[in-house]
Amino acid sequence: MKNRAFDFTVLSFLFIGLLFIFIYSSSSLQPLFSFRKSLTSNTFNMTMQTDELDEVLAETSMKNKTLIIAMVNKAYVEGDKSMFDLFMDGFWYGDGTQALIDHLLIVASDQVSYRRCKFLRLHCYKLETDGVDFEGERLYLSDDFIKMMWRRTLFLGDVLKRGYNFIFTDTDVLWFRNPFTVLSPNETIDLQISTDSFKGDELAKSNHINTGFYMVRSNNRTIAMLDSWYARKDNSGGKKEQDVLAMLMTNGVFRRLGLRVSFLDTIYFSGFCENSRDVGVVVTVHANCCRSISAKATDLMAVIHDWKRAKGLSGNETSTFRWSEHVACRNTLKNI
Repeated sequence: MKNRAFDFTVLSFLFIGLLFIFIYSSSSLQPLFSFRKSLTSNTFNMTMQTDELDEVLAETSMKNKTLIIAMVNKAYVEGDKSMFDLFMDGFWYGDGTQALIDHLLIVASDQVSYRRCKFLRLHCYKLETDGVDFEGERLYLSDDFIKMMWRRTLFLGDVLKRGYNFIFTDTDVLWFRNPFTVLSPNETIDLQISTDSFKGDELAKSNHINTGFYMVRSNNRTIAMLDSWYARKDNSGGKKEQDVLAMLMTNGVFRRLGLRVSFLDTIYFSGFCENSRDVGVVVTVHANCCRSISAKATDLMAVIHDWKRAKGLSGNETSTFRWSEHVACRNTLKNI
């Protein structure tokens, strides 16, 4: 009997010990399980954020992985007739441009412009800007304007690395004809870029480039170009990204990368710096040589009226057509 009592006591202590270990282990492992659950959840969220751009690029691009990209902020979408409204009007009033809206990606740098894009049922992507507020107007050549342009350059480099070709267009560019009918289909040309003034030779590096409209193909050369371009951000001496790209070109970086570049004639891809000489073939009109959104909007509205007037002209009459003077924009340059 004593042996049985002793065995029972030993078993009881063993049972209590095992029960204590189980309870202690469960409570101590709970944070580990919670951490694993949290880690899995965070990893899933990170994956979703990373893949969001891939998804919107895939749904926007053409079959050849080419799309059109424009960037907006709050200052460009607000008002009775905003810059963004005028930009979209160009597609609606243009010849053969309506279908291009299906391949237009609007990159919004703030929540207001993103909501406006979604309201219009366009392809939209919200750009993270690392806490920098890009909502308000950024006056041409101001510090915030330069920061915004560099953030744009970083984003576009990311698009290239994902294997997509694109036309980048500022939203102060009106599209009146399909540029793909004029741009070279030659896939060996890496970059086709607009000019403020055209020197008569599409290969001449003396052309004054403008990064408000350009087409770039995704390959190792162009990816290296965007990387080299963005790498100069902190050593640019306050220059805007357009001037830094021009410097890379004149300093031989394009040549060392083996980059093939074509400069676009202003007869097709025109602007306020240099008007197209032929409204019968003009593709885009850019409100360049201008410093404020309100001035751009005023003069672009006049351009739309000019375009409507020109569409009613006969072939002979277009030869005498003249664009309206860009008075508002010219006045913004007087005090520079």
